[in-house]
Order: sequence, then C-alpha cells, then structure tokens
Amino acid sequence: AGRLPLMQVSDKLTWIAEVILEQVLAVAWADLTRKYGEPERDSSGYGFAVFAYGKLGGIELGYGSDLDLVFVYDAARQGVTNGQRSIDNAVFYTRLGQRMIHILETRMAMGQLYEVDMRLRPSGESGMLVSTAQGFRSYQQESAWTWEHQALVRARFVAGDPTVATQVEVVRADILCQPRDEAVLAREVQKMRDRMRKHLLSGESIDGGEFHLKQGKGGIVDIEFMVQYAVLAWSYRVPELACWPDNVRILEILGREGLFEQQECDALTGAYLAYRSAVHQLSLQQQPGVVPGDRFGDFRAAVCAKWQQLFAPYMTTSDEDTGVQ
Repeated sequence: AGRLPLMQVSDKLTWIAEVILEQVLAVAWADLTRKYGEPERDSSGYGFAVFAYGKLGGIELGYGSDLDLVFVYDAARQGVTNGQRSIDNAVFYTRLGQRMIHILETRMAMGQLYEVDMRLRPSGESGMLVSTAQGFRSYQQESAWTWEHQALVRARFVAGDPTVATQVEVVRADILCQPRDEAVLAREVQKMRDRMRKHLLSGESIDGGEFHLKQGKGGIVDIEFMVQYAVLAWSYRVPELACWPDNVRILEILGREGLFEQQECDALTGAYLAYRSAVHQLSLQQQPGVVPGDRFGDFRAAVCAKWQQLFAPYMTTSDEDTGVQ
C-alpha cells in the first residue's frame, strides 16, 4: 500500500516541474517588466515559450533529474520595451531566460529547485540563450545535426505563451515527418551512440562486471535511440509517431502499425520501465545508476537483439570494430 507505479511517479514529478516552471516564468516576467516595461509584441501573452527536452519533455522525469530546456520568443526583433528604462526586445527576452535559470538553480537552505541544461538550444553552448521562432525554424531546417533532430522527438511545450508554442510545434512536426534515407540515418544514429558511450563511459568497463543502466549496451539510451530512429525514419508514413514525446506511447504505435513486432515492443517497454524503476530507486539512495552485470540479463539480450536486427544491415566494418551494438 502507498506505492505508486513508475509511470504515475514520473507523471507527478513532471507535473510538479511544469507548475514550478510556469510560476518561475511569472516571477521573472514581473521582475523584468517592473524594471523595463513590457516588450513590444502582437499578442497579450508573454511572447515567450519554454520547451522541455529529455526526461521532462518525454514525461519521464525522475528523482534528481535536471531540466533540459529551450527558450523561444516571437516579438519584433527591432522592438523595444515600453518602460522608462527601455531595452531591446532581444535583450529583454535573454534576460528573462537568464532570470528563470537563476531562480531555478539558486541554492538556498532547503536546496535548489533544479539544475538546468540549455545545451540543446540551437547551436548549443555557442548559440543565443533565447531563439526567435523564425531562427528556431531556420536552424532546424538548415543547420541541425541528426542528433538534434533525435532530441526534437522529445521536445514539448511546458510553460509560457501557447501562440509561440504552436509555431515551434509546427516546426517539430515538419522536421520529424520529412522523408529520410534510412541507411544514412541508421549509420548516423549508430555513430552518435558509439561516441556518446565512449565519451560518457571513458575509462570504465562497459561490458565488465557491472551494468550501467543508462549508457551500457542494452540499456536505457539504446532503447531511446531505437525509438528516435523509428520516429525519424517512418513518421512521414505514420505521422502519429511524431505526436507523442514519450517512448512508451511511441513503442505502442510501432507495435500497432507493425513497424516493430509486438513481442519486440513488449520486451523493449518492459526493459525500459524496469531500468527506469531501478534508476529511481538508486537515485533516492543517492547511488549511481549501476547494477551487477548479471541483473536484467533477459532484458539486455532483447534490447541488444533488436538493436542488431535494426542496424546490422547498415553497419560498416568500422562500426563493428568500434563495438557498435
């Protein structure tokens, strides 16, 4: 009694984060408009939207998860605020984003709200903190890497102005549903996965006596990458794949549409939920997401088998040599 299923825990943690983000945005807006007045814009809303990626975007937040955020605004770039200390719109919205991050990350006696990761914004750490809606569209269409389109699978509006959000959601749907060369896509996904594993597990034994629940072969990220590949490869034929940001519902659609065997979808979903449940429990104990290597053997085997079946036809010799699984 008193125990909630994993999906309900993630839902509630996600809802808490969304409420906090909306309130933090309201506080930051009030602070800045007192100083500078309101920015020139076409609607009565903020003219500013907060999109979540990663675990928050996928409605899969865990204990201790950080927030992967992207800020987008839609207001006249040459416009200014209407206060006595007037500033350019672009400066106002940049300061709005900065203020939100400061509130979220400030450490107080009771701790901090969240760590914030902004690296998934257009151009990453070298890009502007806040993008215009048109700038976001142009970047996704002309400059984004495949891994950035993978990340877009989990992008979801969580706070701010719905009219701005609609513009971004149209871009997301257009990008995810465009036809792609499946062979090229498969090789790019494999190479990114291999680079990620090498970078994040450098100096550690990936296949030794421990299983890294997130980054290990047959783990969480392998499942996420297969789901993202499927969305990018087949959404132009099955647009419903692009409607949802969470892995479980996407796997349901893949099974229903016959793109994955239903038995495979069941195994991947079971593995994904089991891994995430273990990560939640370890996080509450302030332990890393690592378990003995013989745990979850059947799930790992099923995930690796599906990875091999999905990507082996496109593997190059170098992929095999570097241990892409």
